[in-house]
Amino acid sequence: MASSPIIALYITICCLAFVMSKITISFLLYKRWARKRTIIDDTLSSGRMVIFRSPATQSLSSKAFMKKTMKLSNKDIIGSGGFGTVYRLTVDENTAFAVKRLNKGSKDIDSGFERELDAMGDIKHRNIVCLHGYYIAPQFNLLIYELMPNGNLDSFLHGKLSKQSPLDWATRHRIAVGAARGLSYLHHDCLPHIIHRDIKSSNILLDQNMEARVSDFGLATLMHADQTHVSTVVAGTFGYLAPGRTALTSRVVCSEYFDTGRASTKGDVYSFGVVLLELLTGKRPSDESFVEEGTKLVTWVRDVVQDQKEEHAVDSSLGSNFSVEEAKAVFHIANQCLEADPSKRPTMIKVLKMLEKSRSKSLNN
Repeated sequence: MASSPIIALYITICCLAFVMSKITISFLLYKRWARKRTIIDDTLSSGRMVIFRSPATQSLSSKAFMKKTMKLSNKDIIGSGGFGTVYRLTVDENTAFAVKRLNKGSKDIDSGFERELDAMGDIKHRNIVCLHGYYIAPQFNLLIYELMPNGNLDSFLHGKLSKQSPLDWATRHRIAVGAARGLSYLHHDCLPHIIHRDIKSSNILLDQNMEARVSDFGLATLMHADQTHVSTVVAGTFGYLAPGRTALTSRVVCSEYFDTGRASTKGDVYSFGVVLLELLTGKRPSDESFVEEGTKLVTWVRDVVQDQKEEHAVDSSLGSNFSVEEAKAVFHIANQCLEADPSKRPTMIKVLKMLEKSRSKSLNN
């Protein structure tokens, strides 16, 4: 019988522990809810929302937009990388945007962030993704872009879509021309001129008609008409950066940015040359086969062109459904873009003209 009080005490303690755990969990859930509500209220009151007027944004309320943004979750992610996460934000059944969130502290957000975004807001070009607005707050920054229904070029060349829906030659050539047109506009027609600094296949988006749109200006640098370069920190993606000198004590190849501390439009030209090789060969700049052979896409293609065997380097998914003459012309254009000496590389306006000529010449024959 003596054990009965002990059992009762044990049951009481268990019940109290259960009740306390429930209270604690409820309190923590409440704190989490309250903290989230505070973030919403703080960002709405302390942040700055800038919306560029357009038909797509005429009914967009900044407060409603931010509330929808705060509800985004992993299921809404359509892309991610070292600089931020991109979400699909659906406003209503007819309106959706691509929202890129960059948490404060990211190195890609420099002191010229707002100034550069203001410049981007004035750009209206069919081969550049439209920036609809941005939001700046102490916690994070948001970029509000036009949503591209067909994703990016990288997914069509190297992802699942490369096997499900391989790009035909005409589409590849059209994408090359469109991307060149967008870059040419940035380099030559914008005032001040814009150096993109991160041209790669994943930053070339595709609209509903599979037209190329240059995107992601988080690393872009402004260059005034009287400048030939801009002093800046190293930026870009490995495999697309123009190489600098080879260190004598190692096999590491430095980039032009690292060598000189300068960014110029010729760096973008080099990166575009790599994208042309991707379109031609269907291979990544860092393809595993190149690593195994101790080479890389650029040097491999250079050897192929030197041996005049370009048609053997064309993406196998094309079979024989491509113009050998056009392919050779594009290989030649890419090699010019990839010149080791920046001064020997063509400008993007010249690259565009050469690409347009390579297609029209073939059609006229």
